[in-house]
Amino acid sequence: MKDILAKINPAFDHRNRMGIMALLVTNEMVDYNTLRNALELTDGNLASHLKPLENQGYILFNKVFIGRRPQTTYQATEEGRDAFHAHLDALEQMIRVGRDD
Repeated sequence: MKDILAKINPAFDHRNRMGIMALLVTNEMVDYNTLRNALELTDGNLASHLKPLENQGYILFNKVFIGRRPQTTYQATEEGRDAFHAHLDALEQMIRVGRDD
């Protein structure tokens, strides 16, 4: 079990970060408002969870202006996708071990 726990990625410890990554891994690109509304987060709360994922290199953002309004979109990097899938695999292994006991 100890080796499985070592595979749990602390970047995804919080459910909001798990939700962000789940949306970004299953969609090529997601805009800020869609993330905020889907996860039912405030602007500040969403920003506080996006920043650590960005700092890890797990997500990228792109800001463009449509007319006078900025639109920010996010996407998972290949490294982020791999890390998220490895994290999910570790969670599944932990569940299987728990069931076998």
